[in-house]
Amino acid sequence: MRKTLIATLCALGLQAGLPAQSWAAADQQFIPLPTYRVGPYASSGIPWWAGTLDYLRYVNEVEGGVNGVKLVWQECETEWSVDRTVECYERHKNGLDGAPVAFFITHSTPASYALMERGHADRIPLLDPAGGRTESTDGSVFPYAFPLLLTYYGQASVGINYIAQREGGFDKLKGKKIATVYHDSPYGRETQAAIELLAKKYGFENIQIPVAHPGNEQSAQWRQVRQEKPDWVFLRTWGVSTPVAIKTAARFGYPVERIIGDVWAGSEADVLPAGAAAKGYQALAPFPGGADFEIHKRLKEHILDQGKSDLKDPSFFGKVYYNIGLVNAAIMVETLRAGQARFGNRALNGEEGRWALEHLKVDEARLKEIGFDGLLQPLELSCADHEGGGAARVQQWDGEKWVLVTDWIQADRETLRPLIDAKSTAYAAEKGITPRDCRAEG
Repeated sequence: MRKTLIATLCALGLQAGLPAQSWAAADQQFIPLPTYRVGPYASSGIPWWAGTLDYLRYVNEVEGGVNGVKLVWQECETEWSVDRTVECYERHKNGLDGAPVAFFITHSTPASYALMERGHADRIPLLDPAGGRTESTDGSVFPYAFPLLLTYYGQASVGINYIAQREGGFDKLKGKKIATVYHDSPYGRETQAAIELLAKKYGFENIQIPVAHPGNEQSAQWRQVRQEKPDWVFLRTWGVSTPVAIKTAARFGYPVERIIGDVWAGSEADVLPAGAAAKGYQALAPFPGGADFEIHKRLKEHILDQGKSDLKDPSFFGKVYYNIGLVNAAIMVETLRAGQARFGNRALNGEEGRWALEHLKVDEARLKEIGFDGLLQPLELSCADHEGGGAARVQQWDGEKWVLVTDWIQADRETLRPLIDAKSTAYAAEKGITPRDCRAEG
């Protein structure tokens, strides 16, 4: 009777979205979720977390968990505040009611910086897909930090590679002007070293223009753009600063078709507030928009049509931030599968989660199997490579929806790696870290 009662409460908790405490147990995997559904970045966070929760519910209810291990989670509202994200980490790092933590997904570059040493000390991997500290892709120095999918250096390189395609070849970049209008934060400044390196390699002029948080007034910045007359603008903004940038660019006469947003400036929340000014705007998309992928068909049948979705507004289904949530959740689940292949079909701790991440391989066949073909790029991580992907597609806003205009464009990882290694070596020297021998780890 007791087991039946617990099972009933678990089902009710899932359907009603009750806190995870009501149904966590020692044989279940705990996933802490530092969400931001309120505050200045809520327009991004609301669909993002809906995508994450919809996929986790799908795995539990349709697939029976990860090899029979049910997933439990608990949200803590951060408003994208570093202090609150750190507080969330501290509250949940030891698990919940006996359910262990295999990783902590920060969803914030400033928070990834703030938690770097804590995660290392606690042996809990920090996941920040398409974010985080770029040099932490070097797992020999950063064993518990994973800037998955596409680092900021990779984003800069993909952007430059796309511009080269548009200009007719890398040789055509010489003498061009490329301006970066960036959110003046660790996130926004993260690409500077990479773009400087690429500017030297290809001979283009590198112009850097900061935008102070939150970026709701940018006349000075776009006046400078008008004066400099760059051939292209790489837009590295976030939240309200993106639509403000697009509208201000139009007001100062800069053509939106020559602006390329980075990963975090390429959602519906970034273009809809800009109205007609956004038509023709382009952005990098390791998380493409669209609801025509196979996973969306499965979710619609089993989650949305059953009234179990976390989405309050069904129109956000398949939007960019919803799909970011799906991709992040899929990476979590596939990591757990990789770890279970080594440690058995049970919940994993942080050390086992690190091993799983460093042996994660999601190929084309697996992407098709889980319904993410075309939505998620193939991934293969190792001790030396905590990024694993290194590519993005480019999508363009047609005034109503995002349209993919390229296939996957690979970053120039060979050119970027010496810069990454130099920064990780400097960090190791500063912190007194003896790097692991990744060759010995296999």
